[in-house]
Amino acid sequence: MKVKKEIIINATPTESRIAMLENGELAELFVERPKHERTLGNIYKGIVRKVVPGMQAAFVHFGGTTDSFLHFSDVADVGSTGGQIPIPIVEMTIQEQDGSHRVVRAPLKNGQEIVIQVIKEPIGSKGPRVTSQVSLAGRYLVLVPGQSDSGISRRITNFQERRRLRSIARNIRPKGFGLIVRTVAEGHDIEELKGDLNSLIEQWREVEKEIYKQPSPSLIYQDMSMAFSVVRDLCTPDIGQLVVDSKLLYSDIKQYLKEVSPQIVDTLHLYRGRIPIFDYYQIEQKIENIISRRVHLEGGGSIIIDHGEAMVVIDVNSGRFMGKKDHEENSLKVNLRAAREVTRQLRLRDIGGLIVIDFIDLVEEKNRRKVYDEMKKGLKNDRAKTDLLPLSEFGLMEMTRQRLRPALLYTLNEPCPACRGTGMVPSTETIITRLERWISRFRAGTKEPRVRLTVHPEMAGILHSEGKSRLRQLMLKHLIYIKLEEDATLRQDEFIGYSYRHKKDVTAEYDV
Repeated sequence: MKVKKEIIINATPTESRIAMLENGELAELFVERPKHERTLGNIYKGIVRKVVPGMQAAFVHFGGTTDSFLHFSDVADVGSTGGQIPIPIVEMTIQEQDGSHRVVRAPLKNGQEIVIQVIKEPIGSKGPRVTSQVSLAGRYLVLVPGQSDSGISRRITNFQERRRLRSIARNIRPKGFGLIVRTVAEGHDIEELKGDLNSLIEQWREVEKEIYKQPSPSLIYQDMSMAFSVVRDLCTPDIGQLVVDSKLLYSDIKQYLKEVSPQIVDTLHLYRGRIPIFDYYQIEQKIENIISRRVHLEGGGSIIIDHGEAMVVIDVNSGRFMGKKDHEENSLKVNLRAAREVTRQLRLRDIGGLIVIDFIDLVEEKNRRKVYDEMKKGLKNDRAKTDLLPLSEFGLMEMTRQRLRPALLYTLNEPCPACRGTGMVPSTETIITRLERWISRFRAGTKEPRVRLTVHPEMAGILHSEGKSRLRQLMLKHLIYIKLEEDATLRQDEFIGYSYRHKKDVTAEYDV
């Protein structure tokens, strides 16, 4: 059955949201806000801050708050920027994943200038991952300066079409550049690809001028906005309609499509309805479900998605599902439903990195294989690169998914200030015990007979109540006078200790 695809764009001054619908169901969602402006594809002129051979990487200052991470495997050979950028070259040995070695001549010395491109957005406290092999993406082609070969997207599976496109790429590839033919080039003729190539070469010439002109660190080239990049990458002939609710963005996209893909201009529509566009297409409620840990499965059962520091863990629960057959058959049914939903949620939430899925235990190997095959089938529509391992005897399935940007959960939410993202807060007794230890250290370290403590109002009430005042008990036990003050801006587990003798905040000096 042919999948009906639609792209719906909601653009406001504060954010842009792009939804991909497949047969009316939300399949992918992209959100761009000024605070989280897209940097993927941007090219910078940076400075190598520190080369760390033990990590096989270097940290490059590019003007951001956190230095970018350049792994040795992402270091291009000399000439990667056309051989015209005046950057000192050094030689170093790179160890590949298969254990082999290769010698690379690359600009990797502390303090040296280097041209880099973002290939993975910053995530949490980590800076972006970058490469020194820059490239420019067009509608049909990717231009790779300094290379001398051509490649075809793996998603083009027809042998005859691959051979045709490879022949075109070899004929039009300019000297000193590599070419990668994108999936959307399938079915397009040589003139369309030539037009895209000429546009990319013009862009590259402008980039070269900026490299010479701009100081380090600075932004040399900014890739398209999220909305335009989605149109460029996802607007293929199988898109039924592209709907935008912004007149300005509609005009810009229409002009862009006229230049690069005039045959799909008719799919573009301007939404003029009074109801908000995401409400009209019933997308808003589905977005609310994205932040939920639990996802209910059709027919019974659920999956629970937990984000950890090192990995994402997905647990499959049968819930109250009770089939008419034996336990093995019932477990298989739930697992197959879960596999389909997991692959959908990975795309929808843009979850990347290491993922472990805890399926319901299955005894028979053939049934475990069915679950694995169902996962593989569901991942075929995923544009991100994935690696999947079969179910283990413990019912665990391990996989990795390409992570280019933070998961959607972290774009729509931020960590709770009270629990710092753990989902748990210290108990009252834990807070009071920590406070008593602090008083004990302060008294022993300073010999001061009095101190001022500022706490949250709720903690102040607890210290004053409960029959015998906890505050009085603390003062008698440690022979110290405590002046208690309240501050509602503090978290319940926070306090501030002030020394009258030194006239300063000494909380950190005597804390754990």
